[in-house]
Amino acid sequence: MDVQSRVGGVAVIGFAAVIVGANVIAVSGGLPLPGAGMAEVGDFFGTSSAAALSSAFTPLAWLLVTVFGASAVAALWRADRVWALVGFAGVLLQNATFAAIIATRLALTSVTDDALWALHNGFFALNGTFLAIALVGLSIAGTRAGLVRPWHATVGYAAAALQFTSASLAFAVVDGDLGFVGLTGWGLWVVWLVAYGVVLLRGSDTRVHGGEATA
Repeated sequence: MDVQSRVGGVAVIGFAAVIVGANVIAVSGGLPLPGAGMAEVGDFFGTSSAAALSSAFTPLAWLLVTVFGASAVAALWRADRVWALVGFAGVLLQNATFAAIIATRLALTSVTDDALWALHNGFFALNGTFLAIALVGLSIAGTRAGLVRPWHATVGYAAAALQFTSASLAFAVVDGDLGFVGLTGWGLWVVWLVAYGVVLLRGSDTRVHGGEATA
């Protein structure tokens, strides 16, 4: 591996830091949960600066995760290009879906509307599908390349299962039920991202032995 892998490692760790920071800002500012009443939604998006501040981080997050995905594909290309591309497709699709989420949040700062809030929650729940695709694709390809250790892959598969379950039960999630399923999967996704960043940062110090990454 080379400089592009190290760049990908920095990018994905930066992405993890950005999304955690943006969510801390939003949640601490009172971000309504799915199922919240419109009065609460209107108060947050109409008067809180947290909505605008957290949204300001998202273009950087999309840039960083795209660089990570492309770097991961380059690193995994010889080992398993199909699953690497599946994972990258998941990254791109989650970017597109989250763009819709942020767009609806920005719209809610101008007008409080039941349909907009329901649409936001639907996008948010269904985004788990694309996170699951990214997790599975890059975990399988990484394992076959000898870059992803068994524990790392297990975290990825567990996160993917939780995210996919949350997306499949979106009808319940948007009503405020079962939100903890997606939240738990999201937490594991962050752990998986940071671990992948460390793998890519190690770069040429990583060697493949028997399908596992060793120093």
